[in-house]
Amino acid sequence: MENVVLIVHLLLALSLIGVVLLQRSEGGGLGMGGGGGGAISGRSAATALGKLTWILAIAFICTSIALTIISARNSAGSSVLDRLGDAPAQETTEEPASDLLPPSSDTSTPLVPTAD
Repeated sequence: MENVVLIVHLLLALSLIGVVLLQRSEGGGLGMGGGGGGAISGRSAATALGKLTWILAIAFICTSIALTIISARNSAGSSVLDRLGDAPAQETTEEPASDLLPPSSDTSTPLVPTAD
């Protein structure tokens, strides 16, 4: 069930991208150019692509909510802390990470240059 809703969700996302890219630009993108007419004036005529965009957007939101509900049901009662408690303890036979540090010796050259 989850896979079917996920595939429908992906198809809706791709078709929504395609429909939005097919629509005509109204020239007001990013606040550049444009006249006084477009979105500021009265209600613009609803085109077929505009209606299709609304339908696809509503369907996309519905599938998003459905996937959220399905995911919540599948993970009900399980927690990350529960999973950590089930993991077997691993035995460490390695030496501590002190080997990663450079050896400290008093005869090494100082990091700060000294004035002669």
